Amino acid sequence: MKKLASIIAALTITATNVVAGDFNAAIGNFDYSDKGKSAAMLELTYGFTEKNIDTKIGTIQPIAGAFFTADSAGMAYVGAKIDYKLGMFTITPSFTPGLYNEGDGKDLGHAIEFKSQVNIGLNLGASSILSAGYSHVSNASLGDKNPGANSYTFNFSRQF
Repeated sequence: MKKLASIIAALTITATNVVAGDFNAAIGNFDYSDKGKSAAMLELTYGFTEKNIDTKIGTIQPIAGAFFTADSAGMAYVGAKIDYKLGMFTITPSFTPGLYNEGDGKDLGHAIEFKSQVNIGLNLGASSILSAGYSHVSNASLGDKNPGANSYTFNFSRQF
């Protein structure tokens, strides 16, 4: 638990010293659909707004982050997200490959995992979003087994 606190503190200090971007903090339940391996989770993600790519379908934003569970499992990842603003709501799908460590949590079958997520949120002014998210982590059959993990989170995002 001390390692987890140190990592969270380092990520928070690093994110607050970055000039432009958005920071997302989330709490939730990792692998809620597997009652034997379900665990509380904390997730921190940083979006690099200075590296946005405008496309016909929306603005793609590079992201990096990590989640940690109460069972000492965790994943560090990098990928991309797109924010679709619909009036007072924002829908944010993302895809992030990363490295997973099971700790005392669920064995997902491989160190390389892929996290797909969608958040649906309420805009709280021009720079903050309160949202609910659903994600699935899978190794895309890179390992001998691929049980996957479904999770939900409650998120607060703030653009700087």
